[in-house]
Formats: sequence, structure tokens, C-alpha cells
Amino acid sequence: MTAGTLDRPASFRPGDAVRVRVAYPPGHVRAPFFCRGKPGVVEELVGGFANPEELAYGRDGKPSLPLYRVVFRQADLWPDYDGPDRDTAVIDVYENWLEAAR
Repeated sequence: MTAGTLDRPASFRPGDAVRVRVAYPPGHVRAPFFCRGKPGVVEELVGGFANPEELAYGRDGKPSLPLYRVVFRQADLWPDYDGPDRDTAVIDVYENWLEAAR
């Protein structure tokens, strides 16, 4: 996939606190189960991409979706994680799966 231009302005910026939506829709979803409901911080905006959930059904994927690189604390992702608190995981998450953290 090559990053393209966005069809609309991105909702988040690097440094923004976000949370992955808790949703379990049927079909081809592009948010890992283990990060749903978890808080993270936007590291960067990767760019705009055709909506992969729409592409999976043979549609055109428009409008494009912003894709973000989000940093999560390992301890937030895995309740039994016993490594150093500074350990993180980076996951690419499409904007339709993110909401501002409260």
C-alpha cells in the first residue's frame, strides 16, 4: 500500500491521546481484537488509504481513511504483562477505529 492524500482533514495529531473503539462488527475489520478499548498515543499520521473494510467487499474504499501509528503501553494491552513499564507496542490503526481518550 502506498500512502495517498486524505479526502478530508485527519482528526488526530501526533501526541494526541486516543482509545481504540470497543466494537465487534461482523466482517473484515482492521482493528486487532487485543487493542480494542485500550488507550494509546498517536505517534504519527501515516497517510490516507482506501478503506480496507470496504475493499474487502469489492467496493472502491472511498472516502480514504487516515492511518495512524499508535503507541500502546504493553501493560495496557496485556493485563498480566510483568515487563518494564516503559515497554510499548506500536500498532497501525485506521481513524474509524479511534476516538479521543477521555
